[in-house]
Amino acid sequence: MANAHMLSIDLAKRGFQVCATDRAGSVLYNRTISRSELEALLKEQPQCIVAMETCATSHFLGPICRRRRS
Repeated sequence: MANAHMLSIDLAKRGFQVCATDRAGSVLYNRTISRSELEALLKEQPQCIVAMETCATSHFLGPICRRRRS
């Protein structure tokens, strides 16, 4: 997946809607992915803005979003 400037994530139990945009606001992709795919995306994605709603799932994903690659 392309490197995004911003990831907007709609959280759910199993499927997550992820919309990635570049610096100009153009949509790079907008797709539904699984929890494991979302975790992999967040771990591989270079530093960017991550926007998501506040709920129990966001508390689980928050630390994954804050990790930095060495």
